[in-house]
Amino acid sequence: MTDIHTQFIELSQLRTGMFVYLDVGWMDHPFPVSNFKISNQSQIDTIRSLGLERIRYAPDKSTPEADAGKTDLKASAPHPQESAASHASRLRRELLASQQASLQVCERQFSHAAQTFKHVTEIAHAQPVTARELTEQLIQGFLGEILGEDEAAIRLLSEKAGEKTSLHSINVTVISLLLGRALHLSKADMLDLGIGAILHDIGKIELPDRLRWQDEHFNHAENQLYHDHVMHGLNLARKMGLSPNAMLLIGQHHEYADGSGYPRHVMGDKISPISRIVALVNLYDNLCNPANPALAVTPHEALSQIFTQRKAQFHPATLTAFIRMMGIYPPGSVVQLTDERYAMVVSVNSARPIKPKVVIHSPSVPRDEALVINLEHESTLCIHRSLKPLQLPKAAYDYLSPRKRLCYFFERGLEMGPEAESGAAS
Repeated sequence: MTDIHTQFIELSQLRTGMFVYLDVGWMDHPFPVSNFKISNQSQIDTIRSLGLERIRYAPDKSTPEADAGKTDLKASAPHPQESAASHASRLRRELLASQQASLQVCERQFSHAAQTFKHVTEIAHAQPVTARELTEQLIQGFLGEILGEDEAAIRLLSEKAGEKTSLHSINVTVISLLLGRALHLSKADMLDLGIGAILHDIGKIELPDRLRWQDEHFNHAENQLYHDHVMHGLNLARKMGLSPNAMLLIGQHHEYADGSGYPRHVMGDKISPISRIVALVNLYDNLCNPANPALAVTPHEALSQIFTQRKAQFHPATLTAFIRMMGIYPPGSVVQLTDERYAMVVSVNSARPIKPKVVIHSPSVPRDEALVINLEHESTLCIHRSLKPLQLPKAAYDYLSPRKRLCYFFERGLEMGPEAESGAAS
């Protein structure tokens, strides 16, 4: 795959031949996919009727038919008599606006997914078939984005993006689907993986509130009641009419390869491939986002713990692919760079996980104007080490605002190129 660089344009600049991205909810437009090449004026008219102010466009994927609009799109070219400093300042503003718009797209889509998930849990008993249909629509929308030819990055969102239950279920689903893609699962398995992942904890709606999140202080009886959420989940899955593969995932999402899991202590190859994925991702998210935030470990520590202390619990190829995809410094990691500045990792492209995108502590730049810097485009700058948030100096801590709870979504393609980013990291 190759990087796809996109830019935002006004709707008046749309032309046939342009490859565009509809960054709205998957049920909020009439097209079968959310990114495509415009082939006729009718499609342009339909896009303009959606109420969007701007739209993303990929020049590299567009055809010569779009040439008529190119003169309007050269916003990055220097204006006549524009000084180098003014040109650099304008480029920075355009890049910042593009990055902020891309993040807002992710947060809107996460919000849509969280609302759908909450509705599914509310109607699972009374309207199980409708609950299944809504879940299928949601996952089909995810797959329409993830299975496109553009690369998908794991993006850190703000903590306000969702409450705990939806945050965990969507985190597990997003990372599981990206891992399924990395493992080259079939489309049918990806659909079952997504449905099973988003509903893996559906049985918890049958538990008292205080038992919905495992606590190290649970007694034996409380632990057993908590474990029963797997059985409750299977019962609801049957009512909803889920596929056997998705149901098996719900039944096995706490099973480990060495037999140490529950409820049936299934081992090795008796655990289905998609169950292996969710069991691993579920553990990772629970380490990063435990019931008690004081017990949270950093994403870097979570990967290290899983690899060094619990490797025997997971299928080797699945674990290797997961660590390769998440990178040494997953989104949410606080790091120190080789020039001694502090930064937070906000996005990791699974194709190049060693060079993530970061926000750097820069006292001279207001926090809400800080650019996301792609380390892949920085020949002399890379990550030196990972830190715990409390190891940061107070000024860097306040600026970077490390999340107490990590919230992930996926971000399509790359919205910036090396030229536009030049000088932004300094």
